[in-house]
Amino acid sequence: MRAKKTMTAVMLAACALAGTSAVPAAAASVLLPHPGPEGLVWVEEMRGDGGVASGGAWEGLPTVLTVACEGEGEADGGVRVTMRQQAQVAAFAVDCPVGSAGVGSVTMEPGVVKSGSFTIDVDASGDDIRWALTVTQPE
Repeated sequence: MRAKKTMTAVMLAACALAGTSAVPAAAASVLLPHPGPEGLVWVEEMRGDGGVASGGAWEGLPTVLTVACEGEGEADGGVRVTMRQQAQVAAFAVDCPVGSAGVGSVTMEPGVVKSGSFTIDVDASGDDIRWALTVTQPE
């Protein structure tokens, strides 16, 4: 039950940061599947700029941040992703083509992400860019 409450809080925080609804588009496919038991965060789908704040990271495990995105309409786009704790711990960009998902990921060695909370910002090139993200700590 605690995991369900945590996931609900994460989704609500993501919605508040993105200023949109957590309800995915009816005709859209899932960009990233649920990360399973190793997942700290799963944002199933957002559009435009957004992000998430979360806690529960442990510095004794590697941390994997993955973002998938897709452009809509006639123009490709992209997202810039930044993960922060006290300082920036990861940053990368992902191309978001129309009609298929672009995926980017960074794996941080144990100790790079410290125990506790973190934030992730997603800066999209347009409001029509659809994106999803996961943060996992594989054992």
